[in-house]
Amino acid sequence: MIPKAASPGDRQPQHWETVADHLGSAYLRYSFTKGTTQEVDFLVADLGLRSGMRVLDVGCGPGRHALELAARGISVHGIDISQTFVDLAVVGAPPSATFERLDARELAFDAEFDAVICLCQGAFGVMTASGDDHLVFARMARALRAGGRMALSAFSSYYAVKYHEDATFDAASGVSHERTSVKSPDAVEAEIDLWTGCYTPRELRLLCELNGLTVDRISSVEPGRYGIEPASTESPEFLLVATRAETLQHSPFVGIAPV
Repeated sequence: MIPKAASPGDRQPQHWETVADHLGSAYLRYSFTKGTTQEVDFLVADLGLRSGMRVLDVGCGPGRHALELAARGISVHGIDISQTFVDLAVVGAPPSATFERLDARELAFDAEFDAVICLCQGAFGVMTASGDDHLVFARMARALRAGGRMALSAFSSYYAVKYHEDATFDAASGVSHERTSVKSPDAVEAEIDLWTGCYTPRELRLLCELNGLTVDRISSVEPGRYGIEPASTESPEFLLVATRAETLQHSPFVGIAPV
């Protein structure tokens, strides 16, 4: 049963897991999931991914990006807070695509992946809008090998303020809140609260600086239209592409246990 009311103080990962369990395969009906091939085309070229490389997909959902990468010979490990999404992802997955249920704040990988992706606010923003994004970011950065690349999408604060009329934006926290409805695969509708952590390019750059990453580019993007457009106030999302330093340094946030 989807909660009828909630507050920003609730544990966001658990709240999102409940939402994901209700959505199930119906998640893939949403228009923002239809641009997977274009998004992966861009990421493969931009991150220099090739067969044999290892990629970590954080907040992988039903595995749409992971499975598309695996189809191109890339080894992918996807993690998601929702067991329902994980179960959907493993159906028909090739051996090069593996999945597990895991809270992104608890990632323990250390210099193991050539690239880390976190797209469509899967585990950065939507899941942890209560304030743990810095932990998720730090653990993703630590998962990268020296010289490894990160691609992360984040909802734009500028866009939220200018155009998101159905939501309330809290300027103090940078979190947008909206009340919306979602349908299960059986078309059962439920109302939910959705909090989205929103960002400016400056904040993304500061997160990179704190975690030993060099910003390669921050682009204005939208689902199915990834590219290299300069950051602006007119797109719903920013796509951060960054590289981990050749000399590995641990983030000051990595040792902080989730509360």
